[in-house]
Amino acid sequence: MLTAKITSKGQITIPKKVRERLGVQPGEDLRFEEKNGVFYIKKTLKKSPFDKWVGRLKAKKGQKTDEIINTLRGK
Repeated sequence: MLTAKITSKGQITIPKKVRERLGVQPGEDLRFEEKNGVFYIKKTLKKSPFDKWVGRLKAKKGQKTDEIINTLRGK
C-alpha cells in the first residue's frame, strides 16, 4: 500500500508509482470521484480542439469528399 502525508496547506505528494500508472506530468489536472464512500483519482483528459466538430458531417455520410467540399463552398 502506498501512502502520502498531507501538509498544513492540504497538499500531498503523489507517489512516483502512482504518477507513472496514471500517466500524469507536472501541471496536469487530476479529478477525484466518490462512489459509495470510496474516492477514485483519475487523470483529467484534455479535450481536443477538434472535438467540437465530431458528428457535424453525419448528414453527408456516403458522399464523396469533393462533393461535400463543393456543397460547403456553395458550388
